[in-house]
Order: sequence, then structure tokens, then C-alpha cells
Amino acid sequence: MQFSVQRRDILSALQTVIGVVERRQTMPILSNVLIQGTSNQLTITATDLELELVTHCPAVIEAPGEIAVPARKLLDICRGLPDDAEIRCVQEANQTKLQSGRSRFTLASLSAQDWPHLDEVESGQEITLSESVLKQLLDRTHFAMAHQDVRYYLNGLLVVLRSDRVRCVATDGHRLALSEAPVELTIQEPTQAIVPRKAITELVRLLGGSEAEITLWLSNKHLRIQLAGLTFTTKLIDGRFPDYERVIPDNPERQMHAHRDTIRQALSRTAILSNEKFGGVRLSLSQHTLRLQAQNVEREEAEDEIEVSYNDEPMEIGFNVSYLLDALGAMDSEEFQLALSGPDSSGLLTAVGDTQSRYVVMPMRL
Repeated sequence: MQFSVQRRDILSALQTVIGVVERRQTMPILSNVLIQGTSNQLTITATDLELELVTHCPAVIEAPGEIAVPARKLLDICRGLPDDAEIRCVQEANQTKLQSGRSRFTLASLSAQDWPHLDEVESGQEITLSESVLKQLLDRTHFAMAHQDVRYYLNGLLVVLRSDRVRCVATDGHRLALSEAPVELTIQEPTQAIVPRKAITELVRLLGGSEAEITLWLSNKHLRIQLAGLTFTTKLIDGRFPDYERVIPDNPERQMHAHRDTIRQALSRTAILSNEKFGGVRLSLSQHTLRLQAQNVEREEAEDEIEVSYNDEPMEIGFNVSYLLDALGAMDSEEFQLALSGPDSSGLLTAVGDTQSRYVVMPMRL
């Protein structure tokens, strides 16, 4: 295989797919990208056997072919070259030689015959929606996914498709984030799937805020998304997601309204002296007043007081401060509401004016 490519074109393609390439691999070929040269373009593929990204860039193909090249080394070489550089690539046996101006590099390469492709994606539900809608749903929920939980089905995000809406739900067992958007989908019956954490993290990185429509294919085992110049394919988690609707508080009796940024700043200040392991903060509510308190094992203490809208009986409740900050950070509105039933019940956070997103945080004993 021989080709010439502009540095900016191949660099952009490599930066798109590099997030899939793990630094430590059980199979040496997974630290590579597959480069295929045909019809005046390069097709660049990266995979970790669970997630696959395929993108393209223009090139002058002198001799068609395909080869697996070390991904991060190739990326670093491209980064180090001048912006307007042209790169010439020649494949010789088990080596790939790169030349740009007076710079020359020889990379050890592997046969494309050994490249591990994902299983064939079965036919399934096909839907289209705007890129901005999907990005907004993920931005508002992905932070609540579990990380390396033994309950493997929590290490991902639930996507629920209905004829009139798309819903995303994430939980780690201590908090829950739910967001939905009204869309018209041509599906016969509700469908749901659990998308792995790494795939969601990559999607959040790759999605933009454009109103362009993207296409999703959802089968029993895979999710495939066609973005501009990129094909994203991931295996799904085979498991049963918890009954999340059961843990959302139903009509909590006590309501607190407050300015979101004011509470975020106060929580951030108080968190400085919270217990590093548990991150607990005590909320003490009384007439028009919220008092925040935290302390750590060194007996250091922090206390802050904010004026809020609260007219119910005084009460105290403890929460993990990071969970509160994450939920507040996912909101867009200036005002929010915290609904409570009692000191031992979950808190329900919602943004004023937003009926599509809800955040549930379990209480802590402090």
C-alpha cells in the first residue's frame, strides 16, 4: 500500500478514533488502527472488541491496500509535523515507512488479516433524531453511571425508545439521572437497551450541538450510530436494568426553591472540609434558610447559610455533596427545586421550567 495524505486530514481522523484505543491491551493488535486505502480516501478503524469507530479522510492512493499501524505513535508523529505538511506512506512487509519533508519514520505494523472486526450488526429498529437532542440527553444523565460496579448492568446508560419520546436513564445505586425528549419515532413498540459506559463517554466527546439528523440502528446486541463522517458501533450490555421509576419520589411533601449557582457555589465551598472518603454535607432547612455543614476526620468544619424559598417544618438531611453538584451542573435553568419527604427519604432535584429531567439522590447518615 502507498498513499499521500495531508497532515491535517489524517490527524483529524486519528483524533476522532483514538479514544477507543486502550493503552494496555490483552491483544497487541488492539493498540493499532486499521488503515485501508481505496478510491482516493483512507478508511481508519479503531476497536477494543466492544466498541468500534470508523472514519475517513481524503488521500492520494498510489497502491491500494490495508495495514494495522500503532495508533498512538502514528498520532504523535502527525502532531509533531508542521501544519501544512504532506505525509507519504509506503508499506513494506511488516513495516510502514512515513516520510514528510526531511522527516522519516519506520513503524512496525501488523497484517490487516488479523484485524478483529465486530460481529455483524443484525437488523433492528432504525430511527433518526437531531444530534443536539441526543447530546443533551447524554449530557444530562451520563455522570450518574456506575464505574466498575459488580452489578454490570449499572456500568452503562439505559436508552428507552418510544413512539413519542427518547429517554436516557443512569444510576449507580446511590443516585439516578433521568432525561427525556419528545420526538416522533416510527417504531411499533417500546424498545430499550443498556449502552456501555465507555461507549457513552466516547459519544459525549464526539457529539456536537448541531441540528443535523443522525441515524441510529438498535438491534438485540448492538447499537450503531451514523454521524457525519463517522460510523459508531458498540455492543450492548446484556442485563436487566433496575425498575428506576419505582425509586423516583412521588409527590414529596416539602419543597425548597433556590438559585442554582448560589447553591452550587455554597456546596463547593462547604465540600472543601467534608470527609474525603464519603463527601457528606448536612442540609438544615428552616423558614427561608438553608444551612450547609460539613466536617472531616481532622475535626475541621465548614458552615454556610443561604436564603432560600422554604415554608415547611424544619428538617435536617445528609447528602453526598458530589452527587448534588453533578445534578445541579447538568441543569440549564437559573432556579431549581429540591423536593423531600423526610430525613430518611431520597431527594428529588428538578430545574424550574424543565419537566423532562429528574435527579434522585439517596440520603446519607452523618
